[in-house]
Order: sequence, then C-alpha cells, then structure tokens
Amino acid sequence: MELDPAPSATWLAHAREGRLAYQVAPDGTAVFRPRVGAGAWAISTGRGRVHATCTVRPRDGEPYDVSLVDLDEGFRMMSRVVGVAPEAVRIGARVQVEWEDDVPVFRPVADGDDPAGAS
Repeated sequence: MELDPAPSATWLAHAREGRLAYQVAPDGTAVFRPRVGAGAWAISTGRGRVHATCTVRPRDGEPYDVSLVDLDEGFRMMSRVVGVAPEAVRIGARVQVEWEDDVPVFRPVADGDDPAGAS
C-alpha cells in the first residue's frame, strides 16, 4: 500500500472540488478524519442523519448549531446544520452536505429526497 504523506491536503483538494472524501481501511471500514496509512480514498454521497446536536449561544452573536452527522457510508463527522433555526435541528433528521468556503455543512432534506447533484 502506498502511503499518502499528506492526507489532510488530499482531503482539502477534494473539498475544493465539492467532494466529501473519506478513507476506506483494508477491512472495508470507513475512516474519517484523514490519516496516514488509513486506506484508499472514496467519495461520500454526502447524505446522512443527525446523531447529536447542540445550539451554541455566544455572548456576542447569533446562536448556531453544532451537530454530529452519521454519514450513510459509516463515518461520523462534526459540522453545522444550516437552513433552519439551530433549535429546529433534530436528532435523526436526514441531511445533505453543502459547502461554505471549502467547509462541509449540512442542510435538512426529507427522507427519500435525492437532492440535485447527489450521486
């Protein structure tokens, strides 16, 4: 197996193209955050479910959501859910990745929705 000496750079290159990349270990397990020697790269559909959510209320500024999202491919990542009030984000809600300045965020979708551009 050839090692990727800079897996975070590879991940960012995918992100700049609007692709949510993750690695697949030799045993088939999805790996996220990128790491050296973790396995081959794959591209996520970007669809998943909210596993946990929290509304952050900064002293100066608007409240925002921080969520853990379980992607359909089997990995979990921390991000934000956008497009709804932070208090409206629900555990178990279906979401689809979007990009804000090369940063993955998620937007709620109805179960069974296949948003435009999803594969």
